[in-house]
Order: sequence, then C-alpha cells, then structure tokens
Amino acid sequence: MQIVHLSDIHYSDAYFIPEIADSMVDSINLLEPDLVVITGDLTENGFSAEYDGVKRFIDRIKCENKVLVPGNHDSKNAGYLHFEDLFENRFSSQSFMDVTVVGADSSQPDINEGHIGRENYGWIKEAFSGENFKVFALHHHLVPIPLAGRENNVLVDAGDVLELLNRCKVNLVLCGHCHIPWVWNLNNMLVVNAGTLCSSKTRGKTTQCYNLIQADNENSDGNWKVRVSRVFSKGNMELVTEAVM
Repeated sequence: MQIVHLSDIHYSDAYFIPEIADSMVDSINLLEPDLVVITGDLTENGFSAEYDGVKRFIDRIKCENKVLVPGNHDSKNAGYLHFEDLFENRFSSQSFMDVTVVGADSSQPDINEGHIGRENYGWIKEAFSGENFKVFALHHHLVPIPLAGRENNVLVDAGDVLELLNRCKVNLVLCGHCHIPWVWNLNNMLVVNAGTLCSSKTRGKTTQCYNLIQADNENSDGNWKVRVSRVFSKGNMELVTEAVM
C-alpha cells in the first residue's frame, strides 16, 4: 500500500506557486499511489473561486481513492459550505484494501485553533473497531513540533484524542497546519506532519514537499512494516523513518 500524504496547498493568487504545483502532481502520478490523503488548508480564504481552482488542481492527481479534510483556512468565510459541495463529507470513514482511514474536520469557522470534540469520539472508536491498518487524518497537529513557535494551535482536546487513538491502536496519524514536515513515534503510533505542498508559505529553511508512506504486511507475523519518506518538488526523496507495528 502506497499512501501519498499532502497538505496546505493554500490555493490563491497570493501564495499558490503553479510551477511547483505542476511538478508535484507529475511526481505523485508517477508513483501511482493507492491512496491520497489531503489534510486541509486547500485554500487561503475559503472563497468559492479558490475552491473551484483547487478542485481542478486536485482532480489532476490520478488516484481513485482520495480522503480530504478541511483546515482552518478552508473554514474561513463559511468556506466549509463550499468544501461540502465539492468534496462532500468533512468527516468520513473509508476502507481501502487492508487499510481503514478516518478523516475528521478539526477546524472551527474563523478560528485558528483545532478541536475534534467529545461528540465525535464514539463514531471514531467504532470506525476503528476492526483489525485493519488504521489511519487517522486531520488538519491540526496533535503534538508540538519544532520551529512552530508558541504551541497555541495544537488541538484543544489533543490529550483526549491521543488517548482515544492509542486505545483504538491507530497505526498512523496524518496532520498538516504548521507547514513543518516532522514525524513522532508515540506508543508505536506514527504521527506524521506534512509541510506545504506548493505554496510560498514555508517556514525557516523548510521547503515544499509531501509524504510518501509505504505500508507492507506481506510477512506472516501479522505486523506492518511502515516507511515514511519525504518527496520534494525536484523529485528527490528522503527516507525519514521506518517502523514495524
């Protein structure tokens, strides 16, 4: 199973870089991923025209299976309504091969802070009740990461969500938001942050990139071997971590 994880496109006249976007799409299509997960901030301001443009861009990615969640920028100006029109559910649970992916909208209209909410814990637990490889996707990061400054944008209920995901034996958490690619291994759960895919809103010396996650369970011991790599706009790839879970 090859999963491409990208985030923070920020489609807009101000920040979207077309030439990097084109390079990234070509790179992703060459990989022929089984699944593409996009963890929010598709747009900069949540405007209808931005949504139309980013929809055309995402449609160029050749993958039948896509999971998208909105970010805080997508929920600006009631933009979550456009998200629902174009991409349907802001909360979803889907299975692909031996993988279950749960996507949750952690955004709140016109507020930067993230929140999942106790009202969603029950269905998340139920969605992860099987024995598949388990992936949770959201926009806001669950744990502090380097170079992010004051950590006031971690989920306000991060502790409860982490405990829930740990109890559900989730294998992989995919986040975006701060435009800093990073990986934590917590209790044998990989928490993988993505940088910005193709916007000019990079931090420090980071650059545009996306994550490639390769998950393999061909061995008879029932464990999954997981490799996380970072792919850059010029096509170069960097192995970040390997884990057996």
